[in-house]
Amino acid sequence: MAARRVAPALLALLVVLAGCIGTVANVANDGEYEHTTVTVVDGSGTELGSVDARVADTFDKRYTGLSDTESLGPDEGMLFVHDTEGSHAYVMRDMAFPIDIVFVAANGTIARIHHAELPAEGTSGSDLTRYRGTGKYVLEVPYGWTSDHDVCEGDTVEIAGDY
Repeated sequence: MAARRVAPALLALLVVLAGCIGTVANVANDGEYEHTTVTVVDGSGTELGSVDARVADTFDKRYTGLSDTESLGPDEGMLFVHDTEGSHAYVMRDMAFPIDIVFVAANGTIARIHHAELPAEGTSGSDLTRYRGTGKYVLEVPYGWTSDHDVCEGDTVEIAGDY
């Protein structure tokens, strides 16, 4: 009789554990993202800095963004690739750390830089600050990266590969 009660409970526990392991593996694995090198140069062609960036080139990847990321290394980031150049708004949904948000035109010119702080705890989605800009690309890097590398609007972004 006791074995009949234990078996369903054990099965339920195994199902829950399998789901937890799958979730942890999915969050920890960024293997589904392509990576590229993004380099910023000034008007004279001097390299200001470069980052290894995960490429978010689908709606789902752009929506999730860095939300499932605990932190970025000093020269890591995410490059959001839109189908066409246009106006976009980015928010700090479920973020664990502040970032710089860099809007980049299709020709590589930096159009807008935002220094995005974490929202106050408990801020609802509708109350999140919308960081707006125009571009085909958006580069997210660690907070202060653009200041530390003297990156300014008007500088140029070079993206390795065909994006």
